[in-house]
Amino acid sequence: MAHSIAIDGPAGAGKSTIAKKAAAKLGFTYVDTGAMFRAMAVYFIDNGIAPDDVQAIAKACDGITIEIEYIDGQQQIILNGENITGRLRNEETGNMASSIAVYPAVRNKLLELQRKIAFSKDVIMDGRDIGTCVLPDATCKIYLTASVATRAARRYRELVEKNIPADMEAIAKDIEDRDYRDMHRETAPLKQADDAVLIDSSDMDIEQVTDAIIAVYEAALKR
Repeated sequence: MAHSIAIDGPAGAGKSTIAKKAAAKLGFTYVDTGAMFRAMAVYFIDNGIAPDDVQAIAKACDGITIEIEYIDGQQQIILNGENITGRLRNEETGNMASSIAVYPAVRNKLLELQRKIAFSKDVIMDGRDIGTCVLPDATCKIYLTASVATRAARRYRELVEKNIPADMEAIAKDIEDRDYRDMHRETAPLKQADDAVLIDSSDMDIEQVTDAIIAVYEAALKR
């Protein structure tokens, strides 16, 4: 039987970075749910479907399959048999993904695809509603968070290292606003699952958080 680790938490908590490291240590498949939204966006773009055409988007969802493969240790996203990984991070795809993410038909399709992957493989999946919605029966659930100040500082450092102008107060305000939107959205709001283990990474480094998550998983196996 496949095992699964569900990691939820607010933006900037380090979920993806930690999930990838834990997956590598455990030999699990890391499921990038954000990349799956972007893969659906690529499909709609290629088929000339407008981001506000709700009926066409809902109808098109039935014809989409998304799979995750690894080539030379790098995750590849396969859309209807075609590797479209190289297209996932361009601006057009990102804008489309942001627009379609609110539609129930899109979220329901991804829910189906994500559960299908988790049924056949040992996975680590991160997002906003993995433990509460996508994988309610996960082997273990983590709610990974950090203070707004810590998350803002991390984002500030990232921007400065890329020589991008940054304002700490503006970043913190943006994080607070995003937290509110995520926690109060109508469909699958961000919240800690009742049986999730809370990990606050404010005063922890990446290795410490990774080890903490693996410890929670190993403890769950013994129950």
